[in-house]
Amino acid sequence: MTPPFNVLFLCTGNSARSILAEALANDPEVNAGLLKAWSAGSQPKGQPHPLALETLRLNGLPTAGLRSKSWDEFAAAGAPHFDFIFTVCDSAAGETCPYWPGQPMTAHWGVEDPPAAGDEAAQRKAFQKAFVTLKGRISRFVALPFAALDRVQIAQQAEQIGIEF
Repeated sequence: MTPPFNVLFLCTGNSARSILAEALANDPEVNAGLLKAWSAGSQPKGQPHPLALETLRLNGLPTAGLRSKSWDEFAAAGAPHFDFIFTVCDSAAGETCPYWPGQPMTAHWGVEDPPAAGDEAAQRKAFQKAFVTLKGRISRFVALPFAALDRVQIAQQAEQIGIEF
């Protein structure tokens, strides 16, 4: 297993948390050149949440090309083969996922749903909190000593990151 690693972030609607994770994991300042990321959902909303895009822009990340998409797109022939798949919402973690070619490692990195936080001010705070949490998890993930770990150890470490941070 050699980088860059293909990573897919899943959330039911693919409009908030998984969009944040995709943008963060594709940021060279966060990913250390180790990740190429995508996001998807089982029931995509059709477009990223406006506050997700605003949060990314306020934190200096580009939003061009981000879109809400179905996970079926990544289970089809010709789709990228993933090394890692992370669920970032509890409902997506509980769903039966499509077959992912290549048997990627999986971990659950649950993050509270920012749009469910209440009024717009509470949502803005929740989006920023989700951003910081996901950035921390991705940063810890790319800091793992991949060359010194086997697949089982990497999978265990990836799951632990979602529990501890």
